[in-house]
Amino acid sequence: MSDDRLHELEIKIAFLERHVGEQDRAMMEMTRRMDLLERRLGRLAESVKQGGDSGPAGAGSSPDERPPHY
Repeated sequence: MSDDRLHELEIKIAFLERHVGEQDRAMMEMTRRMDLLERRLGRLAESVKQGGDSGPAGAGSSPDERPPHY
């Protein structure tokens, strides 16, 4: 194998190693964010299940009642 070909393969391997490292970091970040979103969704579902706060727009009113500005 010629030195040029060997050098070419070393460059490709270095590029691929860097690329795999970047993908690993991106996957870890996506996993972290997905875990956070799943926890938030779980808290929201639990709040809805318990008849949680309906927020400022519907505070103290039934779901069928129109807000005062209608």
